[in-house]
Amino acid sequence: MPSTKVQERSEVIRPAPEEFLAKAIAARTPVARARHARAGLGEGELDADTEVLLLRQLYLAHYESRRFEKALRVAELALTLGELVDVCHQDAARAAFALGDVDGAAVHLRAAARSCPPARRGFHHWTLGGFLFARGRYDEAVAALERAHRWSTNERPLYRAHLTLALLAAGEIVEDAREHLEELTAAPCGQGYGRFVLGMLAIELGEREVANKYLESFVRRTTEQRPILMISLAPELLLARQAIERIGVKSDGGSTGSPAG
Repeated sequence: MPSTKVQERSEVIRPAPEEFLAKAIAARTPVARARHARAGLGEGELDADTEVLLLRQLYLAHYESRRFEKALRVAELALTLGELVDVCHQDAARAAFALGDVDGAAVHLRAAARSCPPARRGFHHWTLGGFLFARGRYDEAVAALERAHRWSTNERPLYRAHLTLALLAAGEIVEDAREHLEELTAAPCGQGYGRFVLGMLAIELGEREVANKYLESFVRRTTEQRPILMISLAPELLLARQAIERIGVKSDGGSTGSPAG
């Protein structure tokens, strides 16, 4: 008979699924994130809360690696569990949008808005408005951003300025557009994504130097963050860079054109 000590050594103690989840969340690379998530998902029967969180880590690994079809399939699988439903719809929408399926993304975001707590409803409508704006579907963007503004709380200045931008892009007249620009400039939500909205809105208002400042700030901050943010904001980065090139203003306020001579 083997000794008790040998028996104890022969028993392999596997980490709990929650430990794999913690490792996936802390992972520094998509490969490590996917490995830990799969290990946790392979631990037999899981409670729905843990399983959906592990699936989300696997989704993020695929998304950050630009495997958008796999990311979409994982998000749709997570939806079948009935937990974090609006978050899973948001994830599915981002993968669908990255695949060029704007209408499919819209279906998921509208479902997210229907299934989420009221505090998150404005965010899902705003995300949809941003997607539509980035694709030049301004009238549809206006409708989504109007709903976002209606449900907004702390992000109200951002949603209102984004709505104003979409209205102007759609050819509408917005008498208080400059007021909305100034309001977002002074608000905390004017940081981050707000820089993109401020820059694009400043272009509509003819403020080329102001626009250049905000758009350069948006590009710089976004590209300095985690790669997953650059991927999710790729359409806005493209629009910002095109706008910077088009308005032709240096950071010091001079023209980027060639000097006459």
